[in-house]
Amino acid sequence: MSLTADAFLDTLRPHSSETERAKIQRYLHTGPDTQVMGIRMKITFDAARAFTQAPLSEVVRLLENQYYEARVGAVSILDFKARRPDADRRALYDTYIDNHDRIDNWDLVDRAAPRVVGWYLLDKPRNPLYELAASPDRWRRRTAITATLFLIHNNEVDDALAISARLLSDPEPLILKSVGTALRDAGKVDPDRLTSFLAEHGDRMTRPTLRVARTHLKPAP
Repeated sequence: MSLTADAFLDTLRPHSSETERAKIQRYLHTGPDTQVMGIRMKITFDAARAFTQAPLSEVVRLLENQYYEARVGAVSILDFKARRPDADRRALYDTYIDNHDRIDNWDLVDRAAPRVVGWYLLDKPRNPLYELAASPDRWRRRTAITATLFLIHNNEVDDALAISARLLSDPEPLILKSVGTALRDAGKVDPDRLTSFLAEHGDRMTRPTLRVARTHLKPAP
């Protein structure tokens, strides 16, 4: 099978649906150049899994494509590549960061940031996360907090808490939702640290963020 961007799109085209196109368009926050084929997410994910060994140059071509599903496929391929024991984590990370302008919807970030960005930084300084958190681009800020999920799942909560504190006043609800998710997961690993964080910062948090963050905390006696 040809593992090219064109071949990937050819795999998807027979599954295009007007109903699915309308459904996808309701949750897109991408730029005006984005087009939607109307492909169910499972079909796109299955195709990406089949293209796991596609060259990164072809993944970049998918990211550059105007179709939303092409970009979903690209970040999914990056994620599947990151799961492999022989993954070139630096190359995957660079591909993600260097093409971040094309990772322009919440689900594109969520699909790849934990394993592609978070896993790469697991044994490295976390400065890039703080640079992303300070970006004027909301999707880079979402990458910063979402990437910490991989760190949390490896029992490291420091960066998740620090970046959450920086983003608590973010004007974007889509960022605050990710902050709530990171705090919730941090609470699974270290409930005492989360309790202390909420005591210090709770009055700065929106009710939805606070509610999600407290999901797994036991009620006070």
